[in-house]
This record gives sequence, structure tokens and C-alpha cells, in this order.
Amino acid sequence: MNPKIRVRFAPSPTGPLHIGGVRTALFNYLFAKQHGGDFLLRIEDTDQTRYVPGAENYIIESLQWLGINIDEGVGVGGQHAPYRQSERKDLYKKYADVLIQNGTGYYAFDTPDYLEDIRKKMEADKKTFQYDSTTRNQFCNSLTLSAQETQERIDKGDAYVIRLKTPENEVVRFKDLIRGDVEVHTTNIDDKVLYKSDGMPTYHLANVVDDYLMQITHVIRGEEWLPSTPLHVLLYKYLGWENSMPLFSHLPLLLKPNGNGKLSKRDGDQMGFPVFPLAWKDPKSGETFSGYRESGYIAEAVVNMLAFLGWNPGTEQEIFTKEELVKEFSLEKVHKAGAKFDPEKAKWFNHHYLQLSDNEKVADILKPILIENNISISDDILLKIVSCMKERVNFTKEIFSLGTFFFAPPQNYDIQVVKKVWKENSPELLTLIKNQLLTANVFDVAELTDKVKGYITANALNMGQIMNGLRLALVGTNTGPDLLKIMEILGKSETINRIDKALLTISLK
Repeated sequence: MNPKIRVRFAPSPTGPLHIGGVRTALFNYLFAKQHGGDFLLRIEDTDQTRYVPGAENYIIESLQWLGINIDEGVGVGGQHAPYRQSERKDLYKKYADVLIQNGTGYYAFDTPDYLEDIRKKMEADKKTFQYDSTTRNQFCNSLTLSAQETQERIDKGDAYVIRLKTPENEVVRFKDLIRGDVEVHTTNIDDKVLYKSDGMPTYHLANVVDDYLMQITHVIRGEEWLPSTPLHVLLYKYLGWENSMPLFSHLPLLLKPNGNGKLSKRDGDQMGFPVFPLAWKDPKSGETFSGYRESGYIAEAVVNMLAFLGWNPGTEQEIFTKEELVKEFSLEKVHKAGAKFDPEKAKWFNHHYLQLSDNEKVADILKPILIENNISISDDILLKIVSCMKERVNFTKEIFSLGTFFFAPPQNYDIQVVKKVWKENSPELLTLIKNQLLTANVFDVAELTDKVKGYITANALNMGQIMNGLRLALVGTNTGPDLLKIMEILGKSETINRIDKALLTISLK
């Protein structure tokens, strides 16, 4: 019987969660749910120097907003608690000691300053510095010191790290579910630091130990971790867990819209789109970044959009509910090549989901914007405005910005439109239409069709000229939704008032 599928999303609380990280969480979630498995959230905060206050809560809130529900982990709990690595630090030393005892790890006493000096000297000679099987015998460590000297230095309190003793002249092999068979020669693997003298493990040791103890069956993470995987494979082997090693999958990078390089946290605001799920203000620098939620994106649209960054179902279908994504998702259909982020496609997804949203829900999102602009309007009228404008916008807030004429009469008229549609006889024709409107009893689209279009047709008048002039009078320009719907929403009194104002204001001079 196969073990229950267990996957984890393990971000570091070093700042806001990039959409690349959100995609990683989403793919883990979809894979787990498809197989009836568990999705865990673990916070990897071993590097306390990079910890940013508020980042952990930001991560949790982002996942909650997107509906990526956590089965076990930080904020939820579970049988493998705690789920913050900083709260688990006491257990990692035991496993570092196992490596020391079986000869696959060793103590190193070289100071950071000393190693940095060597690195700079080698760079000056255009050489690359690597602490590995070919160089470790040149340094101060338990491989070059006697056992007694090593213990004396430890007892004395000298700072040390525990490094992996990478094997010489071997090939590390593992299978990646996206990239196939991977082979890496150990000459390309350095003796990574696994444990520091401050009592904290590095990412590599903590990651492997936690994945093993939390019974993770599949590690689905970004491509940037692919070079570290051979090291992790060695750790599983050296700790005696080779038969329990999870299957690996490394997701393609998210690229800039032009495809040139990885999408960075600064690209979004520079190019006019968010790269974070929620808005973020850096507590240290005060720098702010926009978020999808605050920019007016619907959570379901963001999930659908992210799913297509590196994955494709192999059909023409693009709109998927979360339940449909769970059913259709597979790692075999994840691409190896980087996925270009397309901000226009993100808007396209949002437009579609906005059309599917209840008018009441959209109206509720719009109300705070109206209040902020000191606009008071009945719920009934607001729902009509939403219904009229929804199909024309990508974001709820655009109903207000593109439909300001619903909330206030035009303060001026587009001069280019005036030159194009306002003729010498426009005042006369508009007055005729106004008189027809004054006789309307029920000011709705049906009666307005008869009063306006019916009158124009019956009297063989110029439909285009009259309707364009009427739209200019009511809206101030020549764009907008169906004119008769606008008139119904404005009501009889407001429509007549705007026509009167236009007759008095618009001039060909």
C-alpha cells in the first residue's frame, strides 16, 4: 500500500510572498488534493538575521485569501508540531552528530573573515573558490586536526560549523518528476555548512530532517533549488533514510513578460502590475509594493492564472474552478522551460471571473469607493450600474472610474467629440428628443426605445447624429454602455437636466 501523499510549502519569513512562491504553494496544494493527501505549511526561519516582522502572518493571510487551505502546519497545528524551524532547533543537533559519528560530516573552525579573504584572492586570480573534497585538507577542520585537538577547540568554545563531507569521484542520481533523470558529479558539490555553532542548522540540514520527520512524500519546489538537490540526496543516504526519500519536482522559473530573466519583486510596480498577492509595506525601509487583492483582482482569477504559469492541461480550456484544477492537474504536464508572466492575461482572467460574480458582491466591493468619493446612491440603482458596466471592465474599481457619468453630470465635454458629432442642427434635434422624453411615463429601456428610436425612425431623422449628440449630452464623450440603459439608470429628471445643460453649454464656436 502506498503511503499517504504529504507535501509541504516551506517559505522563509524574509518579506512578502512573491507570486512565484504562491504558485509553488498552489501546485503543492493541487497535487495533494488530487491524491487525497495533506498540504502542510512549514516556516523555515533558521536564518534569523533575515527574519522580517509580519512576513509569516502575510504568508498565512495570502494563502487564506486565495483559498489554498492548510491541512497541517503553522496556524493549524498537527501531530508533527512545531512547524517553525526556529522552534525545532534542539532536535537538529542530534542528526548533525549522526553525520559526525559516521564520518560523513566534520567540524570546521575556519572563520568567515579568513574564508572571505581566500575567496577574494582567488577571484583576483580569476579562480572560483569552493570548500570541497579537493580543498578541505587545506583548512582548519577535524579532518586536518587530531581528534584531541578538535575536542579541545570545541571545549574551549571556539566557533565552528559542521560541514558535509562530500564523497570524492561519485555521481549522485535522482529522478525529477518534471525533468526526468538527473545526474551530478560530486566534483560539482561543495562541502556545505549544515550546522552552525550558534545552535541553528542551515536550510539544507533542517529541510531534510523536517521532510523526513514530517513524512513528506513529494517535494515540489522552485527550479532554484535544483542545484541543492544532490546535496539533499546525499543527506538522506548518510542519515540512513534513503528508502524514505521523497520524490522531487522542480518547477520552472517565472520570467519577466519579455522572457528576459526571472520576474523580480521590483518588476511589477515598475511595469505596472503586482507581483505579490497582498499589498506589502516593508517595516524596515518603509517601501511599499502593490498586491493583487488591493489592485482589485478576484482570488479565483489569480489562482486560475497562476495554474497556467508552467502547466497546461493539453486542451483548449483555460477557465478552471479550483475543483476542476484539482481534478486535471498533473506534474507530468508541468513544463521544464520558464513561464513568461503575462499581465494582460491576468487581466483577462479577472475580467472573466468578474462576469461570473454576483452583482450584489460587486456592488459591495464598489460601495467603499463611492463613500470615499462622497457619493450616496441607492442599492437598487447601484446594482443597475454594476449590471450595465460589468462586462466592460476588468476590475470592479473601473466601474467607478469609467462610469463617473452615472454618479455626476459631465463637467465638460470632450472637445474632439464635440467637433465630430455636434452639428448646427444638433440643438434642434436634441430638443425634439427632449420633448419626447417629457411624455414618457415609464422611464425604462422598452419605453425609451419607442420614444427615442421609434420617433427617429418614424420621422426619417439621422439616427447616428441624434444618438451621438444625446450621448455627448449625457456622458460628456462618445463612449460608454448602451445609451438607453444609461438613461434608464439616470432617470427622467436627471436625463432632461443634462440635455438642458448641453443645449446651453455646447457651442460650435
